[in-house]
Amino acid sequence: METTDQVRTPPPRRLRGREPLRVLFVTYAANSHFYPMVPLAWALRSAGHEVRVASQPALAGTITDAGLTAVPLGRDHHLWRSVSRFTGKRFAELDPAAHAAVRGTRILPFERVEHAPEDLDWDYLATMYADLVRTWYKTVNNTMVDDLTDFALAWKPDLVLWEANSYAGAIAARSSGAAHGRLLSGMDIFGCTRQRFRDLRGSRAPHDRADPLADWLGARIGNRGGRFTEDLAVGQFTIDQLPDALRMTADLHYLRMRYVPYSGHAVVPGWLRSEPGRPRVALTLGVTAAAYFDGHGLAVQELLDSLADLDIDLVATIAERERAELRGIPGNARVVPSVPLHALLPGCSAAIHHAGFGTLCSALNYGVPALCVPERFDEPALARRVARHGAGLALPMTEATGDKVRAMVERLLEKDSFRTGARSLRNQMHELPAPSEVVPELEKVVPEYRARSGLGPRQGAHPKFG
Repeated sequence: METTDQVRTPPPRRLRGREPLRVLFVTYAANSHFYPMVPLAWALRSAGHEVRVASQPALAGTITDAGLTAVPLGRDHHLWRSVSRFTGKRFAELDPAAHAAVRGTRILPFERVEHAPEDLDWDYLATMYADLVRTWYKTVNNTMVDDLTDFALAWKPDLVLWEANSYAGAIAARSSGAAHGRLLSGMDIFGCTRQRFRDLRGSRAPHDRADPLADWLGARIGNRGGRFTEDLAVGQFTIDQLPDALRMTADLHYLRMRYVPYSGHAVVPGWLRSEPGRPRVALTLGVTAAAYFDGHGLAVQELLDSLADLDIDLVATIAERERAELRGIPGNARVVPSVPLHALLPGCSAAIHHAGFGTLCSALNYGVPALCVPERFDEPALARRVARHGAGLALPMTEATGDKVRAMVERLLEKDSFRTGARSLRNQMHELPAPSEVVPELEKVVPEYRARSGLGPRQGAHPKFG
């Protein structure tokens, strides 16, 4: 395995006794990737440690709204501007196949990793990494990596926790001598894919071992006098917030943590302070699709109409733009732009959602059975696991007609087994260490990982990691 050139790496800050750690969180500018970081960031702050959150300037307001200290760096990325060119209705008419691929983000091998990792052959994975590095990783990292590294060299963090696509965090950590780990906001499909790629690469001829991810990261760390090692791709360790039944893991070091709901501003409306008198059902399909994918991938009006005569209190979170396109709102439905899920879900008998990480974990945190209507990323895999555990039902968004949704909602409300399954997953989640309980573990392992900076992920797990 490659070794790290430490010649130009400055000595890390020397800690004495109970001196606070300096912890730097790093994410590219995306709310859905920042929100899962907030509870741990505040747990570290509450324990007396210094915390900074670094991202592109567009996320600075969201970070400070969470009561955390923002470090805006570099320039804003234009990932969603690029994506939006291929997600609009006009492009769907011109090239339906390409539109479907972008909406479903089938550029990644999510399905194959889960069901048939043996089908991930070398040519497929090498091409995939080349495409990912060019279209995704460079787009969201290159605009801030140099400024981030300069900041880390000046501030000298002891620990860098980075969102799994934000490799700039790993580069900054290595350059400044900090320990570093990924903080997941979903299944570790990236870690599993990377493991398969490395296994295949080991059997290739020396002239046929192209590794686009390593080449890109190696070039970036090379600018700072270092060389690529595998921890730059997958972290020295990984914080996983999913319960056992929903996880996908690689041969890496994992630290477990309980998911704590956070989704930004939270104001409890007056209508939510009283019981509805009949089963309440939440309908929430996430903000990413509405903001970046030209609306949701199903007919919201058809869905509302299909549930109109059920004896339920339907609360639907629908963006203003999409609400303006509705022909009418049924009498049993309340349509709002947003509502704090941690205030809404405890009083719900069921939920309809897209199986996005934050929404799915929030529902399970309160033992609410769900109809998962997934579309992209790891949503289909998470939805299948929820259904397999008996905690809900799964219906691909491309198949979600009004009649099917209605029938499945009725099943969720009628069968006690779904509530039992959802409570089982809730119990799994609640057995995991709270963010405040993870802080002492980080305090113990950071010095060792900082000292081991440069070793790869298969060098033997720390005893505190599972």
